[in-house]
Amino acid sequence: MSDTTEEQKMPLLEHLIELRKRLLWSVVTLLVAFLACFAFAEQLFEYLAAPLAEVMRENSVSDRQQRLIFTDLTEVFFTYVKVAFFFGAFISCPIFLSQIWLFVAPGLYKNEKSAFAPFLIASPILFFVGGALVYFVIFPLAAEFFLAFQVEGTDSSIAIELEAKVNEYFSLMMKLIFAFGLCFQLPVLMTLLAKVGIASSKGMAEKRKYAIVGVFIVAAIFTPPDPLSQLALAIPIVLLYEVSILMAKMVERKRAEEEEAESTDVTPD
Repeated sequence: MSDTTEEQKMPLLEHLIELRKRLLWSVVTLLVAFLACFAFAEQLFEYLAAPLAEVMRENSVSDRQQRLIFTDLTEVFFTYVKVAFFFGAFISCPIFLSQIWLFVAPGLYKNEKSAFAPFLIASPILFFVGGALVYFVIFPLAAEFFLAFQVEGTDSSIAIELEAKVNEYFSLMMKLIFAFGLCFQLPVLMTLLAKVGIASSKGMAEKRKYAIVGVFIVAAIFTPPDPLSQLALAIPIVLLYEVSILMAKMVERKRAEEEEAESTDVTPD
C-alpha cells in the first residue's frame, strides 16, 4: 500500500518541481529584461510618444505645446517603470511561451502537439500586429481628431490647449495596444473552440450579424470616441471573424478526413 501511494505521489511531486523550474526561468527572464529596458526607459518612452509628436508637427502645433507634462514628483519615474515592465514582458514573451510548451508538451500526444504548437506562434504574432496597428494607424488618427478641439484665445474667448500628462498618455497607449492585441486573438480562440467541438463554422456563419454588432460595441468601448478609430478596430476584427470561419472549416475538414481514414482502417468481422 505504501509503495502504491509513493508511486502516485512521485509524478505529482515531479510535476510541481518542473512547474517551479519553468516559473523560475520565466521570472528571471522577465527581471533581466525589465532591468535592461529600464536602462533605456527614457528612449523607449520617447518611441511611444513619437506618434503624438508627429501629429503635433503635422498640425503646426507651436513648439511650446509640443510637450508632455507631469504634476506629481514621482509620476515620470513610475511611468518609466511601467514602460520598462511593458517592453520587458514583450521581449520575454517567447521565453514564457517556450516554458509553457516545455511544461505541457511531455503530457501531450503527437497529434495534440502538432495541433497546439501553431497557436503558441500565432498568438504573439497577432498581438504584435494589433499593437502595430495602434502605433502606426489608430493612435495618429485619434490624436489628430482630438487635437482639432484646441481653440486659440481671442479678445472675447479663452484658449483651449492640450497639456497631456506623461502617465495619462502612457495609460491610453497601453489600453489601446492591449485592446487591439487581445481582439486580434479572435482567430486563435475560435479555432481552438472549433478543435474541441464547442464552435463550428456553420454556427459562426449563422451568427455573423450578431457578431458584427458585438464587434462594433466592443470597438466603441475600447477605442477613443471618434468614428475613425472605432472603424479601424471594428473592420479588422470583422475580417478576423471571417478568417476564423475559414479556419474552423479547415479544422472540420481535417477531422472528417481523419475519421474517414480511421473507419476504412477498421476491418469488419
